[in-house]
Amino acid sequence: MITLKPFLLLFLIAACTLSFGQNLPTSLPLNLIDTNPKTPFNYFDATSTISAQSLLEHLAFLSSDELEGRKTGEPGNLIARNHIINELLSQGLEVTLQPFSFERRGTTYDAVNIITAIKGSENPDKYIAITAHYDHVGIGKAVDNDSIYNGADDNASGVAAMLAMTKFFKENPPKNSLLFIALDAEELGLQGAKYFVENKGDKNILLNINMDMISRNKNNEIYICGTRYTPSLAEYFNGIPESTFPVKFTLGHDGLDGKDDWSTQSDHFHFYRNNIPFLYFGVEDHSGYHKPSDEFQFIHPDFYYQVVKFITNSIADLDSKIE
Repeated sequence: MITLKPFLLLFLIAACTLSFGQNLPTSLPLNLIDTNPKTPFNYFDATSTISAQSLLEHLAFLSSDELEGRKTGEPGNLIARNHIINELLSQGLEVTLQPFSFERRGTTYDAVNIITAIKGSENPDKYIAITAHYDHVGIGKAVDNDSIYNGADDNASGVAAMLAMTKFFKENPPKNSLLFIALDAEELGLQGAKYFVENKGDKNILLNINMDMISRNKNNEIYICGTRYTPSLAEYFNGIPESTFPVKFTLGHDGLDGKDDWSTQSDHFHFYRNNIPFLYFGVEDHSGYHKPSDEFQFIHPDFYYQVVKFITNSIADLDSKIE
């Protein structure tokens, strides 16, 4: 790994191949206190720290035509990486780069995960890992004379949310340490998550929060996948009164509700298969999914802002309740 105070970028050659294990865990225990439905949700007002304008500016830049879809190994991906790094450094955070290489369909790719940590006030050696992938699929087949697959929702939305959260938690220190990881090469087989989990060293990761597509839903609905495997998390979210937040959240897409099972569909998978509890926040596929029409102009700004506040509050409250 390379730790940055001034900007520095190196590459490390490391073989990385995706292997979907057949025997996946069915139970991922996590001890929480105060999960009784009668216990009020510990609401943190994130409004003063999370600026809607800043959030949208980051999303707009990361999904602009200038970045040409942010495909791993392409110039636009490097521009996105530099933007994330520079924003974290401007917040006074230390940044660690985790370079890796992998081969896919006869092509070798160089990729980089971006990591920053906020030290816990009580349990600095225990971590909640918050992830969002910053790559997308690049330039592809033209649709209506547009060949840039901008990836505004997928997943500039998750990365911009992460940049807002680092600012919030730097000003509101957590009990457990928080790892924020902007992952590369998700679109090429969850490669960044695989490499991170396999090379996390002795870090004791209690929980993974993964954000992938959180800014666009006409029904004002965000799904949370993962509670099937961790009953304490299901009890926790089922205990939050519906009126607490102006967005609707639904537990599911975990193989038990007749919908597509998302348990293996994004970067949280490699935490899951390594026995780490996870929560995956995401919207259902929309007309812009993996199309050039996944552009900033089609996101739902009010919905997105409320979702980011909801996830931030969930992280803060869960952090306070993890034993």
